[in-house]
Amino acid sequence: MRRILITGGAGFIGSHLCERLVRDGHDVVCLDNYFTGAKSNVEHLLGYPNFEIMRFDVREPFKIEVDQIYNLACPASPLHYQTQPVRTVETSIMGAVNLLRLARETGAVVLQASTSEVYGDAQVQPQTEAYYGHVNPIGIRACYDEGKRCAETVCFDYNRQYGVRVKVVRIFNTYGPRLAPGDGRVVSNFILQALRNKPITVYGDGSQTRSLCYVDDMVGGLVAMMESPDEVTGPINLGNPGEYTVLELAQKIIAMTGSKSEIEFHELPQDDPHKRRPDITLANDVLKWRPHIELDIGLARTIGHFRRQFQLELTGQE
Repeated sequence: MRRILITGGAGFIGSHLCERLVRDGHDVVCLDNYFTGAKSNVEHLLGYPNFEIMRFDVREPFKIEVDQIYNLACPASPLHYQTQPVRTVETSIMGAVNLLRLARETGAVVLQASTSEVYGDAQVQPQTEAYYGHVNPIGIRACYDEGKRCAETVCFDYNRQYGVRVKVVRIFNTYGPRLAPGDGRVVSNFILQALRNKPITVYGDGSQTRSLCYVDDMVGGLVAMMESPDEVTGPINLGNPGEYTVLELAQKIIAMTGSKSEIEFHELPQDDPHKRRPDITLANDVLKWRPHIELDIGLARTIGHFRRQFQLELTGQE
């Protein structure tokens, strides 16, 4: 049993990670400021004696005795981080520094959740960890992209200068139950629009691609990285190499929900990536990890989750 801190633990991926580690028997501390996370995501864990939750902002220093730190604290949806860009970049950089200082004092190992966004609008397909990216450092997405890139930098600097044990993963598009409704992500957007029989909003001509990893697979990758030997520092891509166009995804969700929705095309947002597909050779070789849950199965589970939420909304119980 380990004592584990999960920042951003009440968020989408964080809540699933809390659930996995609590049920594995670890002593889990979930820390979240609820900017984009929700206490309802982890309320089913409150009865477990090995789970506790703290409301706190990682931009502030704090003290706690832990063995492992998973840093997932940062808005990940463009809708959220573009409305609070300064807060986003502060969370990425100041949060990483505060957690690395904590790890230096306690001897904990830090897993930094980075992102495929560090590759920007990639000119190389698929993206390997050796690719430095094609990014706009002053664009409307830069608060997230550059914040995460700088967080990676400070992780490796703390490792080189102070010997802090670090592990960096680059998370590609992830989906599943507990995606926040209306957060602007493609899967949640399409499912909600389809369930309400509203037009499906596709930006550009829909030819841009996404690679979607189901959240249970992603959590398995995070745990595998944390449990890897100290010399495995990353960065390592975690994602599903299966590639779908946005238009294909919209059509699939319409069919799976039995929706009457039609597709509407809108102007492509600034710096929206055209191709996004991970090369997970390193994760497979080093962590013995690869995703197993097929898109149709994962989407069916996610649609079921949103359908239940939608029914609650209609009956006024939400």
